[in-house]
Amino acid sequence: MKKRQIAILGSTGSIGTQALEVIEEHSDLYEVYCLTANNRVALLAEQAHKFRPAAVVIANEQHYDELRRLMDDLPDVKVYAGARALDEIVEAGPIDMVLTAMVGFAGLSPTIHAIKAGKAIALANKETLVVAGELILQLTQQYHTPILPVDSEHSAIFQSLVGEDENPVEKILLTASGGPFRLKSLAEIATVTKADALKHPTWDMGAKITIDSASMMNKGFEVIEAKWLFGVDAKQIQVLVHPQSIVHSAVQFRDGSVKAQLGVPDMRLPIQYAFSFPRRLPLSGPRLDLFQHPLEFFEPDLQKFRCLALAFEAIDRGGNMPCIVNAANEVVNRAFLEDRCGFLQMADVIAETMQRASFSSHPDYDLYVATDAEARRIAREILSKGKS
Repeated sequence: MKKRQIAILGSTGSIGTQALEVIEEHSDLYEVYCLTANNRVALLAEQAHKFRPAAVVIANEQHYDELRRLMDDLPDVKVYAGARALDEIVEAGPIDMVLTAMVGFAGLSPTIHAIKAGKAIALANKETLVVAGELILQLTQQYHTPILPVDSEHSAIFQSLVGEDENPVEKILLTASGGPFRLKSLAEIATVTKADALKHPTWDMGAKITIDSASMMNKGFEVIEAKWLFGVDAKQIQVLVHPQSIVHSAVQFRDGSVKAQLGVPDMRLPIQYAFSFPRRLPLSGPRLDLFQHPLEFFEPDLQKFRCLALAFEAIDRGGNMPCIVNAANEVVNRAFLEDRCGFLQMADVIAETMQRASFSSHPDYDLYVATDAEARRIAREILSKGKS
């Protein structure tokens, strides 16, 4: 049987490295066609030496010469650099599936190119649907391209919907760990540091998404993503804080039945399911023991976690407002990680950016790009004034 050829956008991040573990465990079924990274040249080269893809791409062109030097002993592996190379590599004929594990707005353009090339999408870049959900859905329908969700919550919803094609969804129950600050007061949260925020209680993720989880902006983005993936109104999505991260999400149907997907916190499972759907393959690792895990659920505190409230506001307004929120969030997330912004200040900057950025109710791709640039500029201005 021909091995399925997979391109991994963001192979050096948390999702990318775990995807490579899945491919290694099932090397009889999957093969890496392309690996990409933004800055982590040494790890990208190390991965290339191990998996021998047809090509590697470093998005930051400043690192091309170094990557080329590290790849000199692999003459059969083509080396490219830059955003345009990312867009072009996903269109390569042999590729069967593209895992979009890049972080942020940068994942939008290569995802669009992959969709237009008819590649199945294993979606781990939630910003693609946050920023341009309506456009992405139009393109997937036009080019008959499937999207398989990789986020643990959306994979759980997807798994719960298998076999339920004729049954309308009454409600989606989207679970959230609550992050490291779930039990802290608003006064305590005001003084937290990036070291505090990076200590996620259940998941091992990259820095950006870990901070988004601590602020619960990540959950707001997941609500937007679920709206587009599953064709429901945002009012049909309920966020439940579930500290154990065992129930990854659930679906309630019109007869009152609720189907959920449970498992230990292990991102390899949703990654593998996206690769293998509809088959379930063996996967090494610990199994869930319900005798050892209590299952608790709480309502999110929107006063403590204002970013989640702002995400809901963006959903209500629609148009390019989620794009504005995403751009401002990327700016403040980076600023917080660089000690240029306080934890609660992140929401303040996002809210002000939402007020000042140009709103459009019917954006197209070019307007999304312009909106992203404008919102980033505004957020940076607000941050700089706050420091002066």
